[in-house]
Amino acid sequence: MSKNSEFNPMTDTVTDNISFEDALRELEQIVSQMENNQLPLQEALGAFKRGSALLQHCQKALADVEQQVRILNEDGKLSAYQDRDE
Repeated sequence: MSKNSEFNPMTDTVTDNISFEDALRELEQIVSQMENNQLPLQEALGAFKRGSALLQHCQKALADVEQQVRILNEDGKLSAYQDRDE
């Protein structure tokens, strides 16, 4: 793997294999670094892109859980859930 194709947690926007909790933790770290002006401009841009991807990942995870709760509440039992993206 070349140096340019290695995973960089501050710029990689792929979030497929990250748990909600890990994504939220990483997002909080990025926000803290950006709020405290700890990143040079280019790194801040990469962190912003990563943060946006993490935010979308977390929002989708929460929406999926919310839908499962709705299904549970409507039927009184947990029904099979189909992912919205399928």
